[in-house]
Amino acid sequence: MRKEGKKMEFKDLEIFQKVAQKGTITEAAKELNYVQSNLTSRIQKLEAELNTPLFNRHHRGMTLTPEGKKLLVYCEKILLLKNEMKKVVQSKEEPAGKLEIGSVETVIKLPVILSSYNKKYKKVDLSLLTGVTEQLQKEVLNHRLDGAFVTETGKHPDLIAHDVYEEELVLISDTTSKTIEQLKSEPFLCFSKGCGYRARLEMWYEDQNVKPQKVMEFGTLETILGSVAMGLGITFVPKSAVSHLEEKGLVHCHYLPKKYSKINTIFIRRKDAYLTSTLEKFIETIERSSDETVYPLSV
Repeated sequence: MRKEGKKMEFKDLEIFQKVAQKGTITEAAKELNYVQSNLTSRIQKLEAELNTPLFNRHHRGMTLTPEGKKLLVYCEKILLLKNEMKKVVQSKEEPAGKLEIGSVETVIKLPVILSSYNKKYKKVDLSLLTGVTEQLQKEVLNHRLDGAFVTETGKHPDLIAHDVYEEELVLISDTTSKTIEQLKSEPFLCFSKGCGYRARLEMWYEDQNVKPQKVMEFGTLETILGSVAMGLGITFVPKSAVSHLEEKGLVHCHYLPKKYSKINTIFIRRKDAYLTSTLEKFIETIERSSDETVYPLSV
């Protein structure tokens, strides 16, 4: 009688996916905290079970074969369903497990929301990824985030949006006396492409038939505001994020028409994803936060 070999496991698919992403056994083993020989053995067994090579091996690493590329598509679907299954069976009374949230940097209510949620639901492992609106929306659509705080840029058919609050964007400069006309020729300090605030000011530039003299991209709001205060250029951010700096006389706020300055901060999630208790309670926390007064932190 033929002896049955070890059947494919979720862990085999997770290892396969990680090696495909990293391109080398070494990098995949480091991230998964496995010894390399274990990963090599699991990949070889998977190839034997499927009776086909999944990777091309070469001196620079490993690349997927055509069969490997096909498997990766199904692998990602299976692992997403596995994670969904785990979430579905969580207790409605006691939220637990992972909750992965994204946010743009300027959500002034975020500390209140996170603190309130974390204190109430101690069994939830809450993690936060910061980025620009376009990037975060992609992460939610690709199931890599449970939800994200972003600036509203239009409705997406696969997303549900929950209102958080309306923002007023202001043009920020140093405290030297300059008119709006003079500011048009100043360097524009901003986040990378995909930022909702950047898109609004670029719309204003276009309507004014002006091209920014220089566009300088930064990774953090703190760096942008500090650079503006030092006279490096201008930026366009929520008034709530800079009102404390204006009160201290460190920056000056200039106001643009509502067409450019009024913008909504929303929380997005996938329409077709199961609404777990962890995410449901997080949304309830967001809704409660609308009644709380929030004060900006010093930058």
